[in-house]
Amino acid sequence: MTPALRLGVNIDHVATIRNARGGDHPDPVRAAQVIESAGGQGITCHLREDRRHIRDEDLARIQAASPLPLNLEMAATEEMLEIALRHKPHAACIVPERREERTTEGGLDAAGQHNRLYPFVQKLNDAGIRVSLFIAPEARQIEAAMRLGAPVVELHTGEYAHAEGEQVAAELKRIAEMAALAAKNGIEPHAGHGLTYDNVQPVAAIPQLAELNIGHYLIGEAIFTGLEASIRKMRELMDAAR
Repeated sequence: MTPALRLGVNIDHVATIRNARGGDHPDPVRAAQVIESAGGQGITCHLREDRRHIRDEDLARIQAASPLPLNLEMAATEEMLEIALRHKPHAACIVPERREERTTEGGLDAAGQHNRLYPFVQKLNDAGIRVSLFIAPEARQIEAAMRLGAPVVELHTGEYAHAEGEQVAAELKRIAEMAALAAKNGIEPHAGHGLTYDNVQPVAAIPQLAELNIGHYLIGEAIFTGLEASIRKMRELMDAAR
């Protein structure tokens, strides 16, 4: 029997809307509480260098308001490492970050940045924070995650989400093969980026995947249906795929 697939919901863009007016509404803490009631199993947020959405004070407030595990997306910088070690989230997903990008574009080059990433991974591991690397679904990146000692990888599904025609099947095959490779080598594979109601089920059907992290699409759908309804529908589609 294929294990249940967890859904982590990224609440960054609740904070984006809040920050557009500079006030306190809508509150990402309230979104975190809705996730639990709607059937989500985790909360993801990305504290960026420029603080364009999640703010420093949001982290402690989210942790205090919800029992769900917090997955902190972070760049590999000393500032973010200090924040992660202070807040002790359940997990820390190391992502590439460029100030000029609209969202995280592409995966982390774990293979090419081993020496730079190694101390970050080790310090997070030593603190009991579950380390994840946000990587492209490539064998060399899985192998790099193994060398770095990361227990989790999150496979970037952006190429799949934007593919057309025959390329869709090719990208899905690549994700499935890399999820299997990670699991075979003792790394728990997750996936995320660009997943929607229309494209989530083929990814959710990959048996080795343990978790999907989805944010922007769910927050966008919430404008029309409400956050709880958007999460519940995604949860139903994922469950049906399993």
